[in-house]
Amino acid sequence: MLAYIVRRLLYALPILIGVNLLTFALFFVVNTPDDMARMQLGVKRVTPEAIEKWKRERGYDKPLLINSSSSGLATLSETIFFEKSVRMFVGDFGRAEDGRDVAREIAARMGPSLAIALPTFILGLLVSITLALILAFFRASAFDFWGVVLCVAAMSISGLFYIIGGQYLISKIWRLVPISGFGDGLDAWRFLVLPVLIGVISGIGSSARWYRTIFLEEVNKDYVRTARAKGLPETIIFFRHILRNALIPILTGVVVVIPLLFMGSLLTESFFGIPGLGSYTIDAIHAQDFAVVRSMVFIGSLLYIAGLILTDLSYALVDPRIRFE
Repeated sequence: MLAYIVRRLLYALPILIGVNLLTFALFFVVNTPDDMARMQLGVKRVTPEAIEKWKRERGYDKPLLINSSSSGLATLSETIFFEKSVRMFVGDFGRAEDGRDVAREIAARMGPSLAIALPTFILGLLVSITLALILAFFRASAFDFWGVVLCVAAMSISGLFYIIGGQYLISKIWRLVPISGFGDGLDAWRFLVLPVLIGVISGIGSSARWYRTIFLEEVNKDYVRTARAKGLPETIIFFRHILRNALIPILTGVVVVIPLLFMGSLLTESFFGIPGLGSYTIDAIHAQDFAVVRSMVFIGSLLYIAGLILTDLSYALVDPRIRFE
């Protein structure tokens, strides 16, 4: 097991380097350091001296990837890529264009993101699996038919419709909760109810339909027929045997999502004015803040790789046939 984890971590290193390099290349294809300087200075007629000063203060006055004027390792180390990207592998995310420490901002904004993502994830998972089990239990019935129709209709509607409609109906018309913003301490729950509710409702359609398909694949297998032949009630067969044997494909999608919960929701946080990592990323993209964008992409890649490793390890917990050599 330990050798398997170490091997997967070693595989992750070139992937992280490749993602980092690709992000760097895409960012500087869109805009050069000179373009970034003009935007950050905020004036139309900026002098070349001001641009050079801005670049020199922020370390953008060096070559992008290869410094041909240096020799040895300095040809790679004295570049923007090395100084701005490679340092992230040791946890140094640098500073944003406004001077604030990126790592400190990420740590401060992780709490609001988790306050939305965790309840949405847990409630959505419980509701979707329960609904899928009920639909599979009443398979080939009118309840199952109309349940699938509603699931398809729900997954066909854009998430923006749920957000805007929920804000208009629940916050503006009924005035049950604030339409946007965030509070400190226990007062934060008033600002979290609506985003969590919308997150759960918007994800039920696709999740329940997928879980229903997984359960229906297990219904006619040999172990289910054997359980029925022994006289076990259908409810025990579904909620004990079928649910347990369907955990492997469910874990494939569930465990991968867990690390990404730290990244926050881009749309939800932006529309509800929640100071989480999702809104932080959107603001950085609008401001063309390369320090924040590359940091969020790097953390997202790292968490996704961690999720894949956790998925493989969780297989051994639910399926005794799986062993890691």
